[in-house]
Amino acid sequence: MSTKPMTKTQLVATLADEMGGDKKTATAALDAIAAIVTREVAAGGAVTLPGIGKVICRERPERQVRNPATGETMTKPADKQVKVTIAKALKDSVNG
Repeated sequence: MSTKPMTKTQLVATLADEMGGDKKTATAALDAIAAIVTREVAAGGAVTLPGIGKVICRERPERQVRNPATGETMTKPADKQVKVTIAKALKDSVNG
């Protein structure tokens, strides 16, 4: 199963059809959702997209890592990581 991912243009067109509206409104809605999720996750919060999953920002502590080329061990500073947990309903629809 090697299908290409849906592009933003295709997503906007499909969203407009599902909403019964025009592409301009669908683009505005998609951009607004992306902006809200980005703003909330960057602030350290979490956003649940019903039926899709949950997007969260996790703090990762400072840790020891190894350079595979040289074998040198170094300390990587603490950072943040974005995680997406897929909703059970989506998993079940894909696997069912």
